[in-house]
Amino acid sequence: MSFFKDDFYSTKTSKRELNNFNRRPKRGDSRMGIALFSAVGGALIVLLVFGFIGFGHTAGKPAQNVISTITTGKITDTDETRVVQAGEKMRPAVVSVVSLVKSADPTKDKGYGLGSGVIFQISGDKARIVTNNHVVEGGSSYEIVLSDKQRRKAVLVGRDSLTDLAVLEIDSTGIKVSAEFGDSDSLKSGQTAIAIGNPLGMDFAQTVTKGIISSPKRTIPTSVGKDGNVVWEMDVIQTDAAINQGNSGGPLVNLDGQVIGINSLKIAESGVEGLGFAIPINEAKPILDLLIRDHKVKRAYMGITPDDLATYTSGLDILKLPDNVKSGVIVVDTTGPAKEAGLKTRDVIVELDGHAIANGFELRKYLFAEKKIGDTLEVTYYRSGKKAVLTLTLGELPDQ
Repeated sequence: MSFFKDDFYSTKTSKRELNNFNRRPKRGDSRMGIALFSAVGGALIVLLVFGFIGFGHTAGKPAQNVISTITTGKITDTDETRVVQAGEKMRPAVVSVVSLVKSADPTKDKGYGLGSGVIFQISGDKARIVTNNHVVEGGSSYEIVLSDKQRRKAVLVGRDSLTDLAVLEIDSTGIKVSAEFGDSDSLKSGQTAIAIGNPLGMDFAQTVTKGIISSPKRTIPTSVGKDGNVVWEMDVIQTDAAINQGNSGGPLVNLDGQVIGINSLKIAESGVEGLGFAIPINEAKPILDLLIRDHKVKRAYMGITPDDLATYTSGLDILKLPDNVKSGVIVVDTTGPAKEAGLKTRDVIVELDGHAIANGFELRKYLFAEKKIGDTLEVTYYRSGKKAVLTLTLGELPDQ
């Protein structure tokens, strides 16, 4: 039996707990869920039948006979006409992404993950498609379903879990349309936004929904550890254009038919509507370039397993910290550059290059945003109550 991937955004980290420490309880037991919408539940397995409508317009070609397709009367609103034209322009570049997932039980059939994607580059005999990492993660092979129902085998060029982006490659024969990227930095609240994809499966492929840019920039947690701490966060575009499971990896489009974002997240909470999020295309573009060139995003690596000092309420006497040290990063374990430089378990890091570090998230953010592989890093830390400084040379973050 086939199944669709339907996961919530959560971390899959594991770490060794320090003995004799008691964690600070989190405020409230409920947490608003931020869901990945790459696929639908098992009840919709019948949607694996690839029945969806193809469109034949090419980028830049004006939509033909638009008014004649509207049964409710002539279109007079300029924005409404532009929505129709933007949809016609973008549809040939929007695809369905099918991810084949191997079953752990060899006696059972394999399953499928399903999401959306958009052709953004044609280079020689290859066409490249951007989608979300969570659409392809765990897949063993991939297939693309084009707007004219053609199905083509795809190769995974590269993927990145932190930015939730991935690039696939297919044979470009007969493909003449690729999406045009817009400028996500120029977006304003209230602008029209169009989402295109295959919500709830391919029976609804190339569905177009319209809304507005609710906010051109929101910073939201996208990965939360087992202890409830934020592991990573993203800057995203907030929109109320209807997006559902299966829309993952599809484009968020402006009235000029340009991609301004890659649909990726939504708030999954009972009673919550119209809170969807897309990766801004200006932030996606350099990641796509790196995935094409290096097949991954290379990031600086310090070599520690961190834990947040502020999450503990007792047992901290073992660290012998001064009374004024309330935040920082406890070193749970070391390897690579950190171990070679002399950092040890139970050291408490408080600064990197003179910048105060309150928790593991701030440590990762500083490393990934400010440092490169091979850079030196000055680490200020406490060991057995004594403040010290050391310098290490950053390595490359291993594949996760």
